[in-house]
This record gives sequence, structure tokens and C-alpha cells, in this order.
Amino acid sequence: MKKKFILEGLDCADCAAKIEHAVNKLDGVKEATVNFMTQKLVIEGEDEKMPTIMQEAEKIVKKIEPGTVMKKA
Repeated sequence: MKKKFILEGLDCADCAAKIEHAVNKLDGVKEATVNFMTQKLVIEGEDEKMPTIMQEAEKIVKKIEPGTVMKKA
């Protein structure tokens, strides 16, 4: 399953790379990419783990870039 999100308020390219790296480490994630220019996060992961992956990804985004909001694209 592939899910797309907008990272509204993402204003740091280094933070985008850190978010991508951290989300890729989550259990069940096959691939996660963050495009700083378009502020998009794409997560490809196991269907049954996707709700947990999304919750954990949101925590990662808030921790690394506190002013950023993760919205469904």
C-alpha cells in the first residue's frame, strides 16, 4: 500500500532528509521518500501495519520539525 502526504510547513531540507531516514526505519515500511521541494512524503508499506506506520511517521515529523503538519495528499 502506498500513501501520500503533504508536509505543510516543512522549511528545512536537512530535516526532510532526517524525516525520510527515520520513517524508512519503521517496521513494515518498504520505502519512504520525502521531496523537500514539493513538501511530499510518500510511504510504501505493509497494508496491515499502515495505521501504525502513519501514527509513528506523524510523531517523527513533529519531533524533527515541530511546526510541520502531516496531511493526506
